[in-house]
Amino acid sequence: MSNYAIETVGLNFSFGNQTIVKDLSLQVPKGSIYGFLGPNGAGKTTTIKILLNLLKSPADQVFIFGKEINSNRIATLKRIGALVEQPAIYGHLSGKENLVNRCILLSIKKSKADEMLALVGLTEAANKKASKYSLGMKQRLGIALALVSDPELLLLDEPTNGLDPNGIIEIRNLMIELATKHHKTILVSSHLLAEIERTATHVGIINKGQLLFQGTIDELHLLSKPMMEIEVDQIENASRFLVSKGYEIVASTDKKITVPFSSTEESGKLNTLLIQNGFTVSSLFKQRKDLENLFLDITKNN
Repeated sequence: MSNYAIETVGLNFSFGNQTIVKDLSLQVPKGSIYGFLGPNGAGKTTTIKILLNLLKSPADQVFIFGKEINSNRIATLKRIGALVEQPAIYGHLSGKENLVNRCILLSIKKSKADEMLALVGLTEAANKKASKYSLGMKQRLGIALALVSDPELLLLDEPTNGLDPNGIIEIRNLMIELATKHHKTILVSSHLLAEIERTATHVGIINKGQLLFQGTIDELHLLSKPMMEIEVDQIENASRFLVSKGYEIVASTDKKITVPFSSTEESGKLNTLLIQNGFTVSSLFKQRKDLENLFLDITKNN
């Protein structure tokens, strides 16, 4: 039995002579929030459409919960909910009416509409015309529509696109709740890297159709060399002194010196060395690159 909700095996896809996805091998663990990152045109939306069988993939390259999608299309798609690009909402209908229509289409009890509105925080706006919803409310309604069939897997393509900070936080909290309390697996594509860092358990980075990194957030951070920021007086003299003692100065400002971090023990020795030689050390701080800088480092070499 597969441990992955999504697995692609050397997935390739082209439009004419243009290769969009090349040898892509995704592994999305069950119960994870998987951040699917890449620049515009990297192949994220195309990949999601392939996972939904909206674009035909070669045989034996796409597996959902261990089942090959082309030979198990109907049964597989019943296990997936999706929000791709803009939510398909009828503006002249209320939020609740949109959901009731979806329930009727899927032969689901109509009371499910109220349940979904409560889940995404739209109960008070249930009877408001969807055309009057804010962008964030429309996105939440789109997610509710994707969830109405109670899918195990949720595919979200840029769900926070165009949202204000409050809207982004609402979607973030909703995704975390869906994964932790409702045991959904979520693949979310985004260009908001800091937001993915706060939300995702796993991440895949794609550029020019190729997967450049895949793993947990912690595994991604291991790729970056940690640094030590030292707040010290007499910056220029302190920098020259450290260089004379064999330390590498990575960066220097009017208040801080940055050197590579090797160990806590070595940091203590460095602190003592500076103090013993007449410098006043205000703070030492271990720093790692955030996801945005790691992303830039990884993609610039592709």
